[in-house]
Amino acid sequence: MALPQLRLSLQFGEIPQAKRHRTALARHFVQRCMRHALATDAEITVRIVDEDESRALNKDYRHKDKPTNVLTFNYAQTPTVMADIVICAPVVAEEARAQGKTLAAHYAHLLVHGVLHAQGWDHETSLADAKAMEAREIEILAGLGLPDPYRSKKLG
Repeated sequence: MALPQLRLSLQFGEIPQAKRHRTALARHFVQRCMRHALATDAEITVRIVDEDESRALNKDYRHKDKPTNVLTFNYAQTPTVMADIVICAPVVAEEARAQGKTLAAHYAHLLVHGVLHAQGWDHETSLADAKAMEAREIEILAGLGLPDPYRSKKLG
């Protein structure tokens, strides 16, 4: 079975340690992660941002005055998924360090997470929805050869 088609715009804002993040987010890697999470063709922009841009977007759209790891803005789900996914580089780097993951593995998880949100998955609506979305993330990441992101977190 062929994977869905993806028209990707990959953008990098002014972020600290830009070279490190660009290396972890090679275009072919981003496309591979996202296409494995898609159920249908998509047009998605991924923007990697600093904490200020993440905080401003999170405050404006979620009323939370802090930067967050990933935000998804989905505009259409059929016939083509259309969305923007915004990922905060400093938050991702800190989470990866704290969880004992590579930067690329954590980015893969957040890309999959964002793409699932773009297709209507939601982990904040109910515990059942959260468990279903988590299970789907684990399945997709396993298909990419990556470990369960929830089991690989450092304890304590």
